[in-house]
Amino acid sequence: MKFAAAALCATPFAGLAQAPQPAPIRLALIESMSGPFANTGEAVFRNLQWAVERVNARGGVKLAGGARPLQLDRYDSKGQNEEALSALRAAMDDGTRIVLQGNSSVTAAALIDAIDKNNERDPSRRAIFLNYSAVDPVLTNERCSFWHFRFDAHADMRVAALMDVVKDDAALKRVYLIGQDYSFGQAVLRESRRQLGVQRPDVEIVGDELHPMGKVKDFAPYATKILASGAQAVVTGNWGNDLTLLVKAAREAGFNGSFYTFYGNALGAPAAIGDAGIGRVVAVADWLPNVQTPQSEAFYRAFRTRFPRPADDYVHMRMQLLVESLAQALERAGSTEAVPLARALEQADVSLYGQRGRMRAADHQFQQQLVVGVMDKQGKPGVQFDVEGSGYGFRVIKTIAPERAEQPTSCKMKRP
Repeated sequence: MKFAAAALCATPFAGLAQAPQPAPIRLALIESMSGPFANTGEAVFRNLQWAVERVNARGGVKLAGGARPLQLDRYDSKGQNEEALSALRAAMDDGTRIVLQGNSSVTAAALIDAIDKNNERDPSRRAIFLNYSAVDPVLTNERCSFWHFRFDAHADMRVAALMDVVKDDAALKRVYLIGQDYSFGQAVLRESRRQLGVQRPDVEIVGDELHPMGKVKDFAPYATKILASGAQAVVTGNWGNDLTLLVKAAREAGFNGSFYTFYGNALGAPAAIGDAGIGRVVAVADWLPNVQTPQSEAFYRAFRTRFPRPADDYVHMRMQLLVESLAQALERAGSTEAVPLARALEQADVSLYGQRGRMRAADHQFQQQLVVGVMDKQGKPGVQFDVEGSGYGFRVIKTIAPERAEQPTSCKMKRP
């Protein structure tokens, strides 16, 4: 089922003619809106909806024929690849040529493959794919595509940022690796093993396992193994309920070590961990609410004004930069056609509330700074804002500049 994010027409007064409204530029969000990861899909929708509203509030996208608003339509993938591909077909039939997805690298790979084939087979219906969270490194390396653009740092970049913190923790001697059993989870563990071997060869990996994604309801057996291993820290790329349930089970089992995470700063994880996470749960992101600049604070306050419920407190700068990059590229291309739009996106260079990002044309991997934060109580130095009303926030302990976060690519892109 598909829903539009915003109504674009008003009911006319009786007897008064209205000028035709400009046709919106339609964006298709293909994401889990039901099932075990529905909360992540809804959180993404709020972020993108807010970004679209900001572009439309300033008059929309200026094209040769006049300014046009953006319209965000949502399609439920139900967490299944076949459903995602069906949603893609529905979006294309609805006239949409700009597709957004990110909460699964496996789904992203399937969409990239389908869009590649569609664009080669039917040049009159070409589409582009904007990815905000699918971070399997292969998507901008071996499997890079001219039609795909990633706006999140990929897994290897995020692992490198976490290891920048790990290497300074001299007391750490034993680490447990655990992740979801699909391409992204596998990539996180693979790169963690490699980087630990390079940066901390003295650290022993005392556990290394994968679990089914979205299917484990009770993580107590995993928590028991973590505790029995003598691990001082856990490294995981888990997200959504798989992360929340894991950290909750570990806390209940009595694990007092650290968690090095990609997504430990949201979606229920801080509240589930509680005081046990203070100084122990580490998260890497493109931005965190407690980045201590006036612009960052204004950005976060603006989002909370738009979405004041604590349960809706899930904001990502990269999703805002994605929509800003799209608006910039549409105006630069002067067209919604896929080829000129993709070429313009390759040149994207945008700033918002003091955060800058640019697209690397060689592989379509967005380049921006990364930050690492550690969990602490709200009100402590550097923790002005908490997460989801939990009373816990993340204090920034390391900032990685874009030039340091950047990594080489093996992409050999085929261009039209």
